Amino acid sequence: MENKPEVIHDHDEKKSKNNPMKGGKLSIKDFEIGRPLGKGKFGSVYLARTKEGHFHCAIKVLFKSQLISGGVEHQLEREIEIQSHLHHPNIVRLYTYFWDAKKIYLVLEYAPGGEMYKSLTNQKRFTEVMAGKYMYEIADALQYCHHKKVIHRDIKPENLLIGPQGELKIGDFGWSVHAPSNKRQTMCGTMDYLPPEMIVGNHHSDAVDLWAIGVLCYEFLVGKPPFEHDKQADTYSAIKVARFSYPDYVKKGARDLIGKLLVVDPTKRCTLQKVKDHYWVTQMVETARKVAEQAKAEKAASLRDH
Repeated sequence: MENKPEVIHDHDEKKSKNNPMKGGKLSIKDFEIGRPLGKGKFGSVYLARTKEGHFHCAIKVLFKSQLISGGVEHQLEREIEIQSHLHHPNIVRLYTYFWDAKKIYLVLEYAPGGEMYKSLTNQKRFTEVMAGKYMYEIADALQYCHHKKVIHRDIKPENLLIGPQGELKIGDFGWSVHAPSNKRQTMCGTMDYLPPEMIVGNHHSDAVDLWAIGVLCYEFLVGKPPFEHDKQADTYSAIKVARFSYPDYVKKGARDLIGKLLVVDPTKRCTLQKVKDHYWVTQMVETARKVAEQAKAEKAASLRDH
């Protein structure tokens, strides 16, 4: 990675609609850098804005030396290659990237709601309405990814962000792959979210993402993942047979959806379209829409009163 990563090709920003980063190669001098938004193993993310046009964005600053010593330069190349071609309202945009002698800079869409993990930690667990709305949004985003032959493989609250309208956004594609015809066998992702086929070392497909959103839905509603145990071996044995239980307050509709996703046989898991069409999800989305409309009407009324 002394120069430009070999596998990465400059995507043509001029052809990409709604992309403020048009024209020649940028440098860090083209941006005003603001507060830090997050810190990772190989660098940090900062709020930033372009000096020309004052467009707000997030810049991920990665150190080449750390990427090389961590052996993840090819993973970064893959992340850039994949994310730069994904344009969906529930996926963080990668507008462009550039580099200098020591660092690589990724210019990303800014998600003002912050990290989903922090929001979940602060609230302990999400309301049923919020969880159902998020499930629709992540199913729609993953359906788009799968249509483009992209498997995410690392869905978890830490890799999700919250957009300006409170919408879920997938924000990290570090483990994602273009789905090949011979299905993948690499162990990756986070332990609590690993599906049975990865635990036992079988080939896996885009159905790994279906399992992951089942785990995610449970964690949204309960505040912790369903297979969490003190010992790793206990977590693994529970995942292998999909052994978990619900607190009493988790309602029937949510249980039905989670139960259709956390199925050991990957071919029997509920499809993403069926997640979007599930009666519990559609009810929660409709309730969320009504709540948002009511809040908007109340705000308009209060402004009129003043």
